[in-house]
Amino acid sequence: MAEASTVIFRSTLLPSMFSQNHHLPYSKHFRTKTLNSPSQIRCSISTSDTPFTAVGRIPWGCEVDSVENAEALQKWLSGSGLPPQKMRIEKVDVGERGLVANNNIRKGEKLLFVPPSLVISADSVWSCPEAGKVLKRNSVPDWPLLATYLISEASQMSSSRWSNYISALPRQPYSLLYWTRSELDRYLEASQIRERAIERSNDVIGTYNDLKLRIFSKHPDLFPEEVFNMETFRWSFGILFSRLVRLPSMDGKVALVPWADMLNHSCEVETYLDYDKSSEGIVFTTGRPYQPGEQVFISYGKKSNGELLLSYGFVPKEGTNPSDSAELSLSLKKSDKCYKEKMEALMKYGLSGSQCFPLQVTGWSVEMMAYAYLVVSPPSMLNQFDKMAAAASNKTGTKKDIRYPDLDEQALQFILDSCEASIAKYSKFLQASGSMDLDVTSPKQLNRRLFLKQLAVDLCNSERRILYRAQYILRRRLRDIRSGELRALKIFDGFRNLFK
Repeated sequence: MAEASTVIFRSTLLPSMFSQNHHLPYSKHFRTKTLNSPSQIRCSISTSDTPFTAVGRIPWGCEVDSVENAEALQKWLSGSGLPPQKMRIEKVDVGERGLVANNNIRKGEKLLFVPPSLVISADSVWSCPEAGKVLKRNSVPDWPLLATYLISEASQMSSSRWSNYISALPRQPYSLLYWTRSELDRYLEASQIRERAIERSNDVIGTYNDLKLRIFSKHPDLFPEEVFNMETFRWSFGILFSRLVRLPSMDGKVALVPWADMLNHSCEVETYLDYDKSSEGIVFTTGRPYQPGEQVFISYGKKSNGELLLSYGFVPKEGTNPSDSAELSLSLKKSDKCYKEKMEALMKYGLSGSQCFPLQVTGWSVEMMAYAYLVVSPPSMLNQFDKMAAAASNKTGTKKDIRYPDLDEQALQFILDSCEASIAKYSKFLQASGSMDLDVTSPKQLNRRLFLKQLAVDLCNSERRILYRAQYILRRRLRDIRSGELRALKIFDGFRNLFK
């Protein structure tokens, strides 16, 4: 939807198109039934406009600031049932392009009214019906189904109903799916979002390989490899991660909503897309008034800066995101006398010996504290290990805040030590980033690396800020505990001396 909050070197990089709320993890693994012998194939892939030549080149979509493509999309949508809009597409400061108000818009006003007929979902009609039938016959889940659908429709070029929409999509989303492994290792070495990005990339690769093995290779006429390959799937999943939304009022259906996905994100609004039964369209209700020419925003959900970078390729300005958090890794030491018993308890509830928990400016979760209790607990508390592990996984059924006052000091010190170790990693990266070697032969590649480096620096600054805040809180709590213990000891000594 939005392209980015801070854009530099726009002549080099292509936009990330963002969606708003409720992004869903697609099914990593899915089983398919045995394929029947295909019927006569009548569907062909169009290669008349732009040939599929070089690997890594997506022959559809548009450049970062192509307002023309978006205007053509609006014109087509208007001719297909989209009612007159109170917003228009323009180049904007926050994001490469966005929707701005045509006239005064009131707070609480409903905007958009995109009819369901102009929404892309798992129920959409395929330009190549045979391809859709094969995937649905094999019970392919919505995410990989929609990813394949996008590629199939894009390959049909002008013969696809969605050609104007696809022409307005970016050729390369800013999603971390497009960062190489070396770039992730280099620029995100201090942040836990690096592991999330690697996992996501591996999931996409695994999903594509599964589709290729079970379906594509058995139907090469429907799914030729020059069209349905790893690069086009990276593109389609990048689009889904950044644009797909869940519509609660349509039974939780996931969908792509053309035109709505030109809206940019703001951390200051809490407005989301949904289906409005009274107007029979996809709408959002404004949370604030807008003046003519002012950019209109929605929320992509209460996501941390790392999550926004992961899917959308941008990092909000430090301190502006109330939902921001930093993931802190806590680890059980193998030298622990009860390592085996603690690991068994953790594994029982789907946890590991090294677990990440979110830290926010306001503090940390009940689950993190429970995990810390388990790590520092002595052998004498063996009968409590299961309860602690259950609380750390939140599989107790309630958000019960378990307390072990005798372990508070050790548990908080353990979290503080982990927090300070993480801060040291961030500081090391940020210190090195100033002199990071970015000398490359290609100016285009140099621009890309500078852009990625800036995103990484912005993310690390925001996450380190949260860690510093947690460090301050932890030190104060430990000081209070220790001063309280000292007062209690002095009182005890006073009574002892009195009785002497």
